[in-house]
Amino acid sequence: MKVNWRRGSGIGCAVALSLAFSFEASSLRAAEPPLFHDSHMHLTNFVQEGTDLRDFVKLMGTKVGRSTVFGLPLQQMWSYGNTGDFAPTYYLQTDAPLYYYSFVDASIAMAYRSLPPADQARLDPMIVGFNPSDMYAADHVKRVLKTFPGVFSGIGEFSIHKEFVSSKIAGETASLTNPALDRLFDVAAEIGLVVLLHNDIDMPFPKPNQEPYQIFQLSDLFLRHPKTTIIWAHIGLGRVVRPVPDQLGIVEKMLSNPALAHVYLDLSWDEVAKYIVASPEAIRRTAEVVNRHPDRFLFGTDEVAPSDPAKYMKVYEMYAPFWAALTPEARGMVLKGNYERLFDAARTRVRAWEKANVK
Repeated sequence: MKVNWRRGSGIGCAVALSLAFSFEASSLRAAEPPLFHDSHMHLTNFVQEGTDLRDFVKLMGTKVGRSTVFGLPLQQMWSYGNTGDFAPTYYLQTDAPLYYYSFVDASIAMAYRSLPPADQARLDPMIVGFNPSDMYAADHVKRVLKTFPGVFSGIGEFSIHKEFVSSKIAGETASLTNPALDRLFDVAAEIGLVVLLHNDIDMPFPKPNQEPYQIFQLSDLFLRHPKTTIIWAHIGLGRVVRPVPDQLGIVEKMLSNPALAHVYLDLSWDEVAKYIVASPEAIRRTAEVVNRHPDRFLFGTDEVAPSDPAKYMKVYEMYAPFWAALTPEARGMVLKGNYERLFDAARTRVRAWEKANVK
């Protein structure tokens, strides 16, 4: 994820001007169907600043039909002893640790509740403010739902193995084998919450012939939770975590396994798009896999606190040659149909759980 947010004045004016242009353009396209639904959108950055939710809905305009919304679960600490007067806004700007920031869920919920019903209907807020290595994490999720019923549809994006991030988080290191994670997945299945999980497919700089243990542990996790709806973010890729040998073969094998029919993959982030559209051969091979399994992929921008329409649409436009390589059926399912199926089902189940459990 690349943070495009900068501290200080000027952002508000830029957003307002950009939106003014988008409103004018939007009015001319009012009758056009949306281009996509966004399954991966961060409203805030690593210092919990970002786009006002009302402004984000305006950024969606008529091009984006629906969208998930969530903050980042982690706050970058401003350690005066480390950076002095320089206030870091990104985790790579300082050696100070990151820590879990639970208030982000309340902040998102309050912003969502301030919207008119028509705007609320376009959004699917997600819970992220929990520590996945904490056995109490699942209790946090239930507490948020009971405090803010009628708001959330899922949990995530949260990370277990993530390049450069996981090692900076204060406290116990998260693990795919931690029972606390199993509790979270069990609760998600019980309630009907969609789970959006980031887990790199491999370490950033593996030695030759090093065992990619993360993909084995991840597969085991997925197999242990057949009743949980899981979206594996970025197909396991990162800024420096490159596709492993036979990555498409691994994906194909996963998608062909009936025991993993509850696992979906999100095509998001410019760092992933650069691999998929790197060459005509990469586009062709990836499109062939998606065309064979069109009901298992979703598209997300993975934008962080977008400030204008051009930045928000950038990732969708990067994928343009890939969209053209898909069949019309697959393109429709990846861009909109699968989102509607998964999140409509989640809304129904979560609201039913809240009705039965909120006193």
